[in-house]
Amino acid sequence: MKRKAESNTNKSTTLSKSHWSAGLLKSMEDPECIVKEDDKIVVIKDKYPKAQFHYLVLPKENIHSIWQVKRNHQDLLTHMHDVAHGLVEKQTDHEFIIGYHAMPSMQRMHLHVISTDFNSPCLKTKYHWNSFTTPFFLHSSDVCRQLHEGGELIQISPGRCKDYLNTQLKCHKCTIQPKNMPDLKRHILTHIDKQKQ
Repeated sequence: MKRKAESNTNKSTTLSKSHWSAGLLKSMEDPECIVKEDDKIVVIKDKYPKAQFHYLVLPKENIHSIWQVKRNHQDLLTHMHDVAHGLVEKQTDHEFIIGYHAMPSMQRMHLHVISTDFNSPCLKTKYHWNSFTTPFFLHSSDVCRQLHEGGELIQISPGRCKDYLNTQLKCHKCTIQPKNMPDLKRHILTHIDKQKQ
């Protein structure tokens, strides 16, 4: 089983740049998408933001996903984390979470920097919601600590990832469990309205 998973990973790293999953690589080269850049990273706006503010921090080094990170990437992950915090500090009126998806769908490792209003027309599905509000979302500080302390990251199994994505909808601010996404999105607006008061 392990050998099969490895072959799938290798196959995905060789996908064509024209494949939909290579969209981030194109965005990294698009001046209109770039928010910030240095010798190690590029920060872009997510083309399909799942909240009012949604940025992606990507390394210039060709690292396919978070699961290819090794001990020698500690400085890079710390730098990505620090850059993300720099973005958050500029948005004092909003709360943010910073982290990685446990089973990313896009080529090139990327760190999500996303506001917790989750108020966006691009947030459409249960999977979208649960990818940010369950343990499927790996918080950057935890990832950096795990790599620093253990020298490697412990991968979450595909089965567990699917379980997280299929979790019953639940508001991230209270105990309400809406029956579907339209109900959840209406409910989220009540929290946003309270924040404005």
